[in-house]
Amino acid sequence: MKKKGKTSWVYTPKKINVWRGIGFGMNDLMGGGWNNIVSGVIFVFVMSNGISPALAGAITGIGRIFDAIFSLFFGAITDGFYRNKLGQKFGRRHFFILIGGILFAIVFPLFWVKSTNWIYYLIVYVAIELIIAMILIPWETLPTEMTTDYNLRTVLSGSRMVISATGTALVFFILAALKHAQNPNAYLVTGIIWTIIFVIAIFVSYRSTWERPLTEDFVKKLDSKPDLPLGTFLKNTVEDYFSTFKNKSFRQHLAIYLLSFTGKDFYSIMLPTFILCCINGAKDDLPWTLQALSAIGILATLAATRMMIKRGPRFLYGLSYSTIILTMIGYILTWMFDVNNPVVILIAISLVYQCGRAILEFTPWNVFPFIPDIDRIMTRQDRAGIYAAVMTFFRKSTGAVASWIAGILLEVIGFNSKTMLNYNTTPRSIQLGIMLICFIGPVVLIGWALIIAMKFKLNRQTHDVLKAELERLQAGGSKADVTPETKEVVEELTGEPYAKVWPNINDDNIKTNGGK
Repeated sequence: MKKKGKTSWVYTPKKINVWRGIGFGMNDLMGGGWNNIVSGVIFVFVMSNGISPALAGAITGIGRIFDAIFSLFFGAITDGFYRNKLGQKFGRRHFFILIGGILFAIVFPLFWVKSTNWIYYLIVYVAIELIIAMILIPWETLPTEMTTDYNLRTVLSGSRMVISATGTALVFFILAALKHAQNPNAYLVTGIIWTIIFVIAIFVSYRSTWERPLTEDFVKKLDSKPDLPLGTFLKNTVEDYFSTFKNKSFRQHLAIYLLSFTGKDFYSIMLPTFILCCINGAKDDLPWTLQALSAIGILATLAATRMMIKRGPRFLYGLSYSTIILTMIGYILTWMFDVNNPVVILIAISLVYQCGRAILEFTPWNVFPFIPDIDRIMTRQDRAGIYAAVMTFFRKSTGAVASWIAGILLEVIGFNSKTMLNYNTTPRSIQLGIMLICFIGPVVLIGWALIIAMKFKLNRQTHDVLKAELERLQAGGSKADVTPETKEVVEELTGEPYAKVWPNINDDNIKTNGGK
């Protein structure tokens, strides 16, 4: 057997507590912050330099398509990266987090330089997205690596989402403060501050986490997988990604995740334009002030962590989505009645929205660490990286579509980013179009997610049943001895007949892929 690397902290498990959870979650200060920068800041920043809405949307649209393709294969690469010396020394996940953090510090500030050339922003944006994928995809697998316990994974994921909510609030608070001070270089200064904060967070998370210990069985399993030609590796990886859709719980989870987050994207992309162009008396800092109210989401996330354990994800989905739909109606009514200077009303609505948004963002990533367990009983394989890559691929694809469509729709209704800068210069007909783009999309998409969420059966109780059965089978137990209750839960979660799960070790369905 190869050396186990006992002296390496990256393979040394530690006690998981709240502080360890915070250390893990620090990376989402950047992850959550960046997602809100993409959906809530970049579109308006690029348009502020005179670039048309369609091209502004194309920057994030095209960039995320490139990134989505990269992300599709990157999860499998990290799954198999242990098989070379760098992976063995630094960890198959942690190596990429380290390199990504260094590149992020160099590239991220370049985006916030003023330019009228949209190609410049596209190139830098693509580079940033690829670097962030290099950090987030391996990091998202770490709860599965660090523990198998439902409650401990909830501590990790809950801590992550608290930090994510903090990142969201920081992003908008810093920008709002500089806009309020009428700093002419507000975006550039903000970008530099963001870089410093995010890089520190990345390296705290890097050093606070670990990977699965190198037991003899684990090393033997990894070493038994042959190197494959690039073409074969890519073919097998694509097949593996399609195979994830056999997992019923993952299909539902992915649909809920994509619909709700895309609806949130439409809101975040369009909110600054809606506030500035449709709200009577709105000042330049108001959109960012309203977004900075996401700080309330920290409290909502703490409450959601407790509710996740006691009530399960289905309850959280229902609470979050119904809250957001109600707030969308509140925004529409504020515009319809043309309230003069409705700052207090908008703050009240936004506080409620931010609570719903925080739970929306918390729940899917709290559910995700349990999805690979369902796959494991279906395939007898460790494919957390593949599932993370599939989620990231589709998330970035839908995010690309949202920003691109928003930009195109603004062009279609006749919006001009050079002349329509505020309420007084934006015709009422254009305001109507902005309002429809901003709110109809979120209501439809989040309502659809709510319908699917009501049928979602993965929770603490069903996962405990699945986990116990998985442990029984791993210990050599016979499938013939399964209880009726366990069989029903396994079939409900996997969407497969029980006879098909836990296939024989020589089953043709178990393929050897260099990335697994």
